[in-house]
Amino acid sequence: MKREKVQSLNGEIHIPGDKSISHRSVMFGALANGKTTVKNFLPGADCLSTIECFKKMGVHIERSGSDVTIHGKGISALQEPESLLDVGNSGTTIRLMLGILAGRPFYSAVAGDESIAKRPMKRVTDPLKKMGAHIDGRAGGEFTPLSVNGGDLTGINYVSPVASAQIKSAVLLAGLQAEGTTTVTEPHKSRDHTERMLSAFGIELSEDNTSVSIKGGQSLTAQDIFVPGDISSAAFFLAAGAIIPNSRIVLKNVGLNPTRTGIIDVLQKMGAKLHITESSGDSAEPYGDLTIETSELNALEIGGDIIPRLIDEIPIIALLATQAEGTTIIKDAAELKVKETNRIDTVVSELRKLGANIEATDDGMKIYGKQTLKGGATVSSHGDHRIGMMLGIASCLTQESIEILQTEAIHVSYPTFFDHLNKLAAKA
Repeated sequence: MKREKVQSLNGEIHIPGDKSISHRSVMFGALANGKTTVKNFLPGADCLSTIECFKKMGVHIERSGSDVTIHGKGISALQEPESLLDVGNSGTTIRLMLGILAGRPFYSAVAGDESIAKRPMKRVTDPLKKMGAHIDGRAGGEFTPLSVNGGDLTGINYVSPVASAQIKSAVLLAGLQAEGTTTVTEPHKSRDHTERMLSAFGIELSEDNTSVSIKGGQSLTAQDIFVPGDISSAAFFLAAGAIIPNSRIVLKNVGLNPTRTGIIDVLQKMGAKLHITESSGDSAEPYGDLTIETSELNALEIGGDIIPRLIDEIPIIALLATQAEGTTIIKDAAELKVKETNRIDTVVSELRKLGANIEATDDGMKIYGKQTLKGGATVSSHGDHRIGMMLGIASCLTQESIEILQTEAIHVSYPTFFDHLNKLAAKA
């Protein structure tokens, strides 16, 4: 796809539903008793993979645009799938689903695409095995395809070496089916969509600092769910509005969960002109409207506790930093190496093609600003949706047009990304 510089971006857009919450709405609706109706569901490839997996386990699910209805009959009604559970490119689907499958008294096999085959699974399979699950796969359960013989589980106290909502959620979902109490403790608090949604479905949890505990044997009751706009998707337009001249963008109904708003903290510390209008709507997840305008930005150091709150936004933060005065340092982000791509190396290599002065470090990167991006290059998403969107925003700044390869990867989380970008450019 060939993209060219724009003069400005102006207008209002509705960000698609949050990917993390969309995944969980299907999973928890499938485990619940009764009909769960989901509004503003994200119809991206990852979330559709979750739907297909649960259909294979006998759950009746209907979809109409961004509305999804799940007819749940309780966790015990899940059936042994007759074929492979294919998660596509979705790390959330496979890791959370492993927690569910671990407690089901049947056999299942799980795999995904080439990217999933390279992503580490022992971080999830190891604690599940400690609870009594029988899981095997390549390298002793490190890589897909994985086989699961679920059944009797016993609650554990698990101290996770990394702050990861996927690990925490998988263990809690297994704990829901285990004998006794299961506790997960993280080094830092990761996103808490699972805790919020389980509570909305009637599950009792207890939280203490960075620990969450759940008692086994509880049942979920169906709920109606509104999925706010995904702040990880909104981040690309927040950055665009801040760094593209003469721009003003309004993003409607964006999720404002405090465990996800690291990008807002970063923008505000860099000096961005950002206004937040919180909604008073009845929802387990806070949300509101965000207005961003062209800003003079300053560099900063990003690391520590904030990293789990913006791990998916680091590619676009790197681009943001190229337009800030001074040197931005991103550290404590080694988790980027095990995403859809090694996002440290990929961000650095692709931005360098555009003329950026950026260096990779062991756990992050160093970006020197303020820079003029020259363009005139061919870049690639490397099959990573967030790299693809970052390059899409970068193309709005480059002096010359650029060719972006593998833009179809963006459909994973934001199928209308370029439609929205073109709409804002047309109104400029």
